[in-house]
Amino acid sequence: MDDGSLDFKQAAAAEAASLPLEALNPAQADLFANDAMWPIFDRLRKEAPVHWTAPNDEYDGFWSVSRYQDIMAVDTNHEVFSSADGIVLQTREAKAEADKRPRGNSFIAMDPPGHDVQRKTVSPAVAPQNLHAMSPLIRERAGAILDALPIGEEFDWVDKVSKELTAMTLATLFDYPQEDRRDLTFWSDMFTNAPGFGPAKSWAHKREQADACFARFDQLWADRIAAEPKFDLISMMAHAEATKDLSSTDYHSNVVLLIIGGNDTTRNTISGSVYALNKNPDQYDKLRGNPSLIPSMVSETIRWQTPLAHMARTATQDFELHGKTIRAGDRVAMWYVSGNRDEAQIESPNVYQVDRERPRNHLSFGFGIHRCVGNRLAELQLTIIWEEILKRFPEVRLVREPERTHSVFVKGYETLPVVIPTRN
Repeated sequence: MDDGSLDFKQAAAAEAASLPLEALNPAQADLFANDAMWPIFDRLRKEAPVHWTAPNDEYDGFWSVSRYQDIMAVDTNHEVFSSADGIVLQTREAKAEADKRPRGNSFIAMDPPGHDVQRKTVSPAVAPQNLHAMSPLIRERAGAILDALPIGEEFDWVDKVSKELTAMTLATLFDYPQEDRRDLTFWSDMFTNAPGFGPAKSWAHKREQADACFARFDQLWADRIAAEPKFDLISMMAHAEATKDLSSTDYHSNVVLLIIGGNDTTRNTISGSVYALNKNPDQYDKLRGNPSLIPSMVSETIRWQTPLAHMARTATQDFELHGKTIRAGDRVAMWYVSGNRDEAQIESPNVYQVDRERPRNHLSFGFGIHRCVGNRLAELQLTIIWEEILKRFPEVRLVREPERTHSVFVKGYETLPVVIPTRN
């Protein structure tokens, strides 16, 4: 860790401890980019598990729910806490930009019954039977990616491994040309980054690239409609009774959801696993000594990393929680990143432990009707890549601290510099 980052973390911790409760604001991308948000969430869980952040320069006012059980209660109560107004905290600037375009709804930003029929249309692509069929292909690709890595030379794990494997898998799910698979990575980064971060240069640049993405996927839809039904996400939507008449804006919204959902979460947990094992060398030793711990390590990493920091809802009616009245129309952020470190629910939650007794006891995939549809695919990719890593490399060594994503939603890594000293 460089001195500047350490200074930032120390200053952030001091501020989190000294500010009055009402002044605490967890929605600060700078904190996440410096891994400096933890003291705010520690304090919120202890002193204000249901906390109101007043409107500020960046955001309209919102409630924060920071404890595991309270997050689960909100997440599973879709009648009171609706997804229809969007599932992330949007900055004022982002909302103003979104209002310039026709709005569509993906199934994650819908309530039943619309949510249920759209989700049911695409869920066969990630059902156990299809994952079993995809497993050899994922393994073959993982092996090829790892075999092409340089030995004894520094490289970026995010680019060479995490992005590559997830892009290949997502392209297969869409039946998108493999030679163009990095389009999907690029568009995912365009959708999730604010201007000035990631590849997004400006709002105009984001609009231009969104239009390019939608034009490509409109062509895919036209191609699938003209062909016999196939087992890919676009063909499923194009031919299913419930979705074949989707408006273009609703179709585009589902494309964005599937690109981000199939990309960012798995990719950042693959990177997070390398980072976590390097920061906890005793756990890396334990994993090398007992590769049967890989599935447990995967679940522990998904908890410890928490690739999506929050999900948001809108209250449809007044609701009381911990003595606070959430009013109809209020926005509520469920901070998964905090709930996954809740001492009341998880023993020693800040400890990374690859043989944790109940490693799947985490919030990262959500709960209720919006539980991540691709959670098993994420676990499968992570399991396979680590089975193949341990066959090949005694060590994947972190060279220096990563560059983290500047976002209060995607909790991830822009770069992760590593070196592989030798092969097995």
